[in-house]
Amino acid sequence: MGAAGRYDARPPEVQNVEATPLLRSIPMFDGLTDEDLQHLADELVSRRFEAGTMVFDMGDAGDAMYIVEAGDVNIHLPGEGSRRISLKDLAAGEYFGELALFDGMPRSASALATTDTVLLELSRADLEDYLEKRPRAAMAILRTMGERLRETNTLLSARAARNVDAEFDRNLSWSDRLADTVAELNGSWKFIGFLLLLTAVWCALNAGVFLHSPPDPYPFALFNLGLAILVGLQGPLIVMSQNRQSLKDRARAETDYQVNLKNEVNIETLLREFSELRAEFDKLHPERRAGAAAE
Repeated sequence: MGAAGRYDARPPEVQNVEATPLLRSIPMFDGLTDEDLQHLADELVSRRFEAGTMVFDMGDAGDAMYIVEAGDVNIHLPGEGSRRISLKDLAAGEYFGELALFDGMPRSASALATTDTVLLELSRADLEDYLEKRPRAAMAILRTMGERLRETNTLLSARAARNVDAEFDRNLSWSDRLADTVAELNGSWKFIGFLLLLTAVWCALNAGVFLHSPPDPYPFALFNLGLAILVGLQGPLIVMSQNRQSLKDRARAETDYQVNLKNEVNIETLLREFSELRAEFDKLHPERRAGAAAE
C-alpha cells in the first residue's frame, strides 16, 4: 500500500498554526526572509497520523517533505522481524524527507508515526509553484543547500571511527593541561606523601627546635593559610578537569554510536545484496533450486 493511504481518511487540513518558526529552523530555508517564509508557510498542509501507522515506506515515490508539528516519528531501514535498523527519532519541530522536493527519487528509508502525530506537508508541486512566484527565494535555497552539500561531503570523506582522546589532547590549552595535571596529582599517593612530608618538615622547623625565631611559630597560621589557598584552588581545577572528562565521554559514546550505525547499515546492505545475488543465481540455475527442494 502506498504512502498516500496511510493517514486518516479525513480531508487534509490547511495549517492554522504559526509555521514560520518551524520553517526558520530548517537549514534549507535559513536564507529566506520573513516575508518569503510567511508565503511558504501558506503552502503547508496538515496531515494527521495515528500511532503505529506508516508515513511512507522505503522505496515509495518521494514527492513531499514533512515537518513534525506534534508527536514523534521514527526513521528506519526496514528488515524482517526485529532486524529493523532505527536511524533517528524525530520530535516536534524536526523535519524529514526534504530531498524528495528536488530529486523525485524513491524514499531511502521508512518513516513510522510512533505516537499520534500531526505533520505539516510541503509537496514538490507547491514548492515549484512558490519558487515560480518568488525566484529570489530559489537562489537563497540553492545557496543554503550548497553549504549543506559541502558539509555532507566533508562528513562522508571522514572515517566514522576516530581517536577521541587524541583529538581532545590536540585542542587542550595550557590552562586545561594544568587542570588535568592538578587533578591527576591530587589523586595520587605521591601528593599525599609530599603533603605529609611538607607538614612534618614545616612543623619541625617552626616548633623552635632548630630555629630560635621561626617565621611561623605554633599554631602555624601561615602554614594553615597556605593549605587553605591550596584547597581553594584545587576544587575549581578538579571540577574543570571532570567537566572536560564528561565531554570526552560523550564524544566517545557518539563515536561508538556512529560506528555501530555504519556497521549495521553496511551489514544490512550486504545481506540485501546477497539475497538479490542468490535470487539471480536461482533464476540462472533453476535445476539446482529444484534439486535442493527435493532433498
